[in-house]
Amino acid sequence: MSQENLLSLIKNLASTGASIAQTRLELLSVDAQIARSKFISLLVMIISALFFLFFGLIMLALLIVIYSWETDRMMALGLLTSAFLVIGLILALLIMQSLRSMPKLFEASIAELAKDREELSR
Repeated sequence: MSQENLLSLIKNLASTGASIAQTRLELLSVDAQIARSKFISLLVMIISALFFLFFGLIMLALLIVIYSWETDRMMALGLLTSAFLVIGLILALLIMQSLRSMPKLFEASIAELAKDREELSR
Protein backbone atom coordinates (compact mmCIF):
# COMPACT_ATOMS: atom_id res chain seq x y z
CA MET A 1 0.00 0.00 0.00
CA SER A 2 1.47 3.36 -0.88
CA GLN A 3 2.09 6.05 1.63
CA GLU A 4 -0.42 8.41 -0.02
CA ASN A 5 -3.20 5.82 0.18
CA LEU A 6 -2.41 5.18 3.84
CA LEU A 7 -2.38 8.92 4.57
CA SER A 8 -5.70 9.31 2.71
CA LEU A 9 -7.25 6.47 4.69
CA ILE A 10 -6.08 8.00 7.99
CA LYS A 11 -7.52 11.39 6.98
CA ASN A 12 -10.85 9.77 6.04
CA LEU A 13 -10.94 7.86 9.32
CA ALA A 14 -10.19 11.03 11.32
CA SER A 15 -12.84 12.93 9.37
CA THR A 16 -15.42 10.21 10.01
CA GLY A 17 -14.52 10.10 13.71
CA ALA A 18 -14.83 13.87 14.01
CA SER A 19 -18.18 13.76 12.23
CA ILE A 20 -19.47 11.07 14.58
CA ALA A 21 -18.23 13.00 17.62
CA GLN A 22 -19.88 16.21 16.38
CA THR A 23 -23.18 14.42 15.78
CA ARG A 24 -23.14 12.89 19.25
CA LEU A 25 -22.30 16.22 20.90
CA GLU A 26 -25.15 17.89 19.02
CA LEU A 27 -27.49 15.12 20.21
CA LEU A 28 -26.33 15.65 23.79
CA SER A 29 -26.93 19.38 23.43
CA VAL A 30 -30.46 18.83 22.12
CA ASP A 31 -31.17 16.38 24.96
CA ALA A 32 -29.97 18.92 27.51
CA GLN A 33 -32.08 21.70 26.00
CA ILE A 34 -35.20 19.52 25.98
CA ALA A 35 -34.64 18.43 29.57
CA ARG A 36 -34.06 22.01 30.69
CA SER A 37 -37.17 23.38 28.99
CA LYS A 38 -39.34 20.56 30.35
CA PHE A 39 -37.96 21.11 33.84
CA ILE A 40 -38.53 24.87 33.75
CA SER A 41 -42.10 24.57 32.45
CA LEU A 42 -42.88 21.87 35.00
CA LEU A 43 -41.42 23.98 37.80
CA VAL A 44 -43.46 27.04 36.80
CA MET A 45 -46.64 24.96 36.67
CA ILE A 46 -45.92 23.37 40.05
CA ILE A 47 -45.26 26.73 41.71
CA SER A 48 -48.39 28.27 40.19
CA ALA A 49 -50.54 25.31 41.18
CA LEU A 50 -49.20 25.35 44.73
CA PHE A 51 -49.79 29.10 45.01
CA PHE A 52 -53.44 28.89 43.97
CA LEU A 53 -54.13 25.68 45.88
CA PHE A 54 -52.63 27.22 49.02
CA PHE A 55 -54.86 30.29 48.81
CA GLY A 56 -57.90 28.17 48.01
CA LEU A 57 -57.29 25.93 51.00
CA ILE A 58 -56.71 28.88 53.32
CA MET A 59 -59.97 30.47 52.20
CA LEU A 60 -61.83 27.17 52.60
CA ALA A 61 -60.38 26.69 56.07
CA LEU A 62 -61.38 30.23 57.07
CA LEU A 63 -64.88 29.67 55.71
CA ILE A 64 -65.30 26.44 57.68
CA VAL A 65 -63.88 27.89 60.92
CA ILE A 66 -66.00 31.04 60.70
CA TYR A 67 -69.08 28.98 59.87
CA SER A 68 -68.56 26.73 62.90
CA TRP A 69 -67.27 29.45 65.25
CA GLU A 70 -70.09 29.16 67.74
CA THR A 71 -70.41 25.38 67.83
CA ASP A 72 -67.27 23.29 67.23
CA ARG A 73 -64.43 25.52 66.13
CA MET A 74 -61.72 23.31 67.70
CA MET A 75 -63.04 20.20 65.99
CA ALA A 76 -63.21 22.07 62.68
CA LEU A 77 -59.61 23.25 63.07
CA GLY A 78 -58.46 19.75 64.02
CA LEU A 79 -60.19 18.11 61.07
CA LEU A 80 -58.87 20.72 58.63
CA THR A 81 -55.33 20.34 59.98
CA SER A 82 -55.54 16.57 59.66
CA ALA A 83 -56.90 16.79 56.14
CA PHE A 84 -54.16 19.22 55.07
CA LEU A 85 -51.44 17.00 56.50
CA VAL A 86 -52.84 13.85 54.85
CA ILE A 87 -53.16 15.58 51.48
CA GLY A 88 -49.64 16.96 51.81
CA LEU A 89 -48.21 13.53 52.59
CA ILE A 90 -50.06 11.92 49.67
CA LEU A 91 -48.78 14.59 47.30
CA ALA A 92 -45.23 14.20 48.63
CA LEU A 93 -45.41 10.44 47.99
CA LEU A 94 -46.73 11.03 44.47
CA ILE A 95 -43.91 13.48 43.75
CA MET A 96 -41.30 11.02 44.99
CA GLN A 97 -42.81 8.24 42.85
CA SER A 98 -42.86 10.53 39.83
CA LEU A 99 -39.21 11.48 40.33
CA ARG A 100 -38.21 7.81 40.55
CA SER A 101 -39.98 6.95 37.30
CA MET A 102 -38.55 9.82 35.27
CA PRO A 103 -36.65 8.78 32.16
CA LYS A 104 -32.89 8.71 32.32
CA LEU A 105 -31.17 11.93 31.23
CA PHE A 106 -29.41 11.66 27.85
CA GLU A 107 -31.02 8.26 27.24
CA ALA A 108 -31.03 8.66 23.44
CA SER A 109 -27.43 9.81 23.40
CA ILE A 110 -26.29 6.89 25.54
CA ALA A 111 -28.09 4.46 23.22
CA GLU A 112 -26.45 5.97 20.16
CA LEU A 113 -23.01 5.83 21.76
CA ALA A 114 -23.60 2.16 22.61
CA LYS A 115 -24.48 1.49 18.96
CA ASP A 116 -21.32 3.27 17.87
CA ARG A 117 -19.22 1.20 20.24
CA GLU A 118 -20.76 -2.01 18.87
CA GLU A 119 -20.09 -0.95 15.29
CA LEU A 120 -16.49 -0.04 16.06
CA SER A 121 -15.83 -3.30 17.93
CA ARG A 122 -16.64 -5.40 14.82
